[in-house]
Amino acid sequence: MGILTRPLQTGRPAGLSQPSDATWRQGLPSFVEPGFTLREIEMDDAASLLAHVATDDVSRFISPPPATVAGFQRFIHWSRQHREAGHSACFAIVPEGATRAVGLFQVRSLETGFVRAEWGFAMGSTYWGTGIFPAAASHVLEFAFTDVGVARLEARAVVMNGRGNGALRKVGAVQEGLLRRSFLRHGEYHDQVLWSMLADEWHRKRSLHRTRIH
Repeated sequence: MGILTRPLQTGRPAGLSQPSDATWRQGLPSFVEPGFTLREIEMDDAASLLAHVATDDVSRFISPPPATVAGFQRFIHWSRQHREAGHSACFAIVPEGATRAVGLFQVRSLETGFVRAEWGFAMGSTYWGTGIFPAAASHVLEFAFTDVGVARLEARAVVMNGRGNGALRKVGAVQEGLLRRSFLRHGEYHDQVLWSMLADEWHRKRSLHRTRIH
């Protein structure tokens, strides 16, 4: 499962700024749930991410992930630089009983101040259908809308990526339109579905959910 349709980059932070009082720039929060832990990506995750994310079934509809451990290490270094600069955040998915990541979530700013952002995810096929994704995604969305202050969160998924589109629908994303021939993969252009989530809608749904529980 994956909708990472922008390359996992390795360059230096540039172009965007974030208020200096953003505490998440010092380090991302961790979330421990039955079945998994969600935490900041670490250098020692590189080999495990290569084994679980850089496979044909996971990477079929996403930008090619790094092809080596060193490539993932460069990406992890890039991610930490961009977190410190306030440009993006990258969470690792660690299953219960394991110590290393089998997938990741990335949230990155599309404009100054992180008002509008984009998110993507990829997770090893062994863990598809386990319930880890929606539970972990809920924490990532809460982090984006509450801790970071994102107002609009976008995602793009190749039309043929039924699992990725279904995952976005399941967590409450709204399909807004079709981006024709917007994604190049293996020399072929693909149409993408544009999805969005809005902070006020997310908070309203969360509030209703908590009210029903109590």
